[in-house]
Amino acid sequence: MSAVVIVGTGIAGLICALRAAERHDVTLVTKAGVTDSATRYAQGGIAAAMFPDDSVASHVADTVRAAAGVGSRRAAEILCNEGPQRILDLIRLGVPFDRVGGQEGVGGAGGVGREQSVAGDLARGREAAHSVARVLHAGGDATGRAIETALVAAVRAAGITVLEQTMLTDLALTDGKVGGIHTLNATGRRSMLRADAVILATGGAGQLYRHTTNPAVSCGDGLAAAIRAGAAVRDLEFYQFHPTSLAVPGNPLVSEAVRGEGAVLLDDRGRRFMPAEHPDAELAPRDVVARAIAEQMQRQDGAPVLLDATALGRGYLSERFPEITRICRANGLDWAADPVPVTPAAHYWMGGIRTDHFGRTSIPGLFAVGEVACSGVHGANRLASNSLLEALVFAWRSVAMIGEPWPSAAADRPERAAALPSPAVARSGRRPAPVLPSSASAGDPFVRVDLQRLMWDEAGLYRTESGLRTAADRLAGWRASTHTIADREDGNLLTVATALVSAALARRESRGAHFRSDYPAASSLAGSLDELTHPAA
Repeated sequence: MSAVVIVGTGIAGLICALRAAERHDVTLVTKAGVTDSATRYAQGGIAAAMFPDDSVASHVADTVRAAAGVGSRRAAEILCNEGPQRILDLIRLGVPFDRVGGQEGVGGAGGVGREQSVAGDLARGREAAHSVARVLHAGGDATGRAIETALVAAVRAAGITVLEQTMLTDLALTDGKVGGIHTLNATGRRSMLRADAVILATGGAGQLYRHTTNPAVSCGDGLAAAIRAGAAVRDLEFYQFHPTSLAVPGNPLVSEAVRGEGAVLLDDRGRRFMPAEHPDAELAPRDVVARAIAEQMQRQDGAPVLLDATALGRGYLSERFPEITRICRANGLDWAADPVPVTPAAHYWMGGIRTDHFGRTSIPGLFAVGEVACSGVHGANRLASNSLLEALVFAWRSVAMIGEPWPSAAADRPERAAALPSPAVARSGRRPAPVLPSSASAGDPFVRVDLQRLMWDEAGLYRTESGLRTAADRLAGWRASTHTIADREDGNLLTVATALVSAALARRESRGAHFRSDYPAASSLAGSLDELTHPAA
């Protein structure tokens, strides 16, 4: 029986823990409480081809199209083919997906036997860039919370060891192989957990930015530790900004599903502006909508745009979106009567630790799943409601590889390359290595809010050579302490910010979520990247 340490308690970490505990000795580690993760805040739902008028091929096509020319078709095929069965597994684990007419029972999908007949009972919605309605939800707009609640209950029932208030500080390596993790708990105690395999499921790093929909725990901890350990990373320039967060303190998310149900975006004079920006208007890909909102806000001297959902009616809004209704009410807004102010906010990192299609990284024994990982499935722009599905599918797959022989350079030979940012890189097939921040003993102390403002201004929705170099210079002059969990978080944000800026400087084109005002067009060098090869690093 192998000792397995899993870091993170969102959908990816919890699924890994439940699956791994069937055959291994599992310890689940979380920096805060077991229920504290980005999964808990996911509103829109989880996408899967579960209905007769949909198909896996259609879901694959939508995923690849949103990826803006740099997504892995093979990864998308794995995601969309295995997704329906994984949804059934969630249902068996107690996730109460919404039903048409409030019916209860086990849902189904084509190809899964007797359960197929009740697939139509599952309620579904449509979100931006999906060709059909295929997004399942629970509790209206509380899908993430419903999934988190059910999986935490299953973990507790299984008796899995959970260490709360325990932060991953670094990976422990022996002869180039992972041998465990170093930790720091809330009392300041440092320790090491030995393991035969480590699975990082630590999520993203929304706290890089001034405005984010992510919770306070999203500080890039797993990615930073992997970078320090020398793991291969990729696509770090691609950070997705959700178009609609409520323009109030904390930037709570206003789900994509609201626009999917018919809400529209208005300028400060009450006029729609998205039809002039894209044929799909409010249902255009996220990067398009987010930049259009940002441009409109510039024309309005920074004032938020308005999301008008009043046509949906008070009763429908309360039933379909109870959490957003509650949040609006708590902030003195009545979105059934009036349009509400919204602004883009950092939401999801498409890049991360480079993995194969089983979550294996370039370091033997180290797996990465969920937002911290990059299998290539999202490319330059994640399709709405594919994040929970990706975490679920690839977490499920990764556990099967624990204890198996590690392939040579598992993450250095992906089935597609990262898009090539310049002719020089195109000729060599290599990308510049991320630049690490200065050591803890060099540079000046900084406060997190300054880093967040810098990243928002210079490495956010719009980027330029001069702005990115300004960011790189300032980041290189900062240092962070290592005494407390908060200190460590700041250090991790500094590490991943530096890596992101380095990647953004290297990509001299605009593609998906990465927009360079000085290189506004997409490079012709990056077409269908599944056709390109990438030599081992």
